Amino acid sequence: MSTAPEWFKSSYSGSEGGNCLEVAYVRPESAAPSTTVHVRDSKNPDGPVFTVTPAAWTSFTAYAAGN
Repeated sequence: MSTAPEWFKSSYSGSEGGNCLEVAYVRPESAAPSTTVHVRDSKNPDGPVFTVTPAAWTSFTAYAAGN
């Protein structure tokens, strides 16, 4: 059983609102590493959620950062 996601915005997000993504890592109740990464639109927290593996998220963020 997993705990509820704890959503957070990127440290690059400004405080004036706008277009932001929120990310949540879902960890099993044990101390095991995260098993899924969830992404959602901060303006629509009840809307759709994009879910990927931690490896896919790491690849995406490295690509987005230009590494």
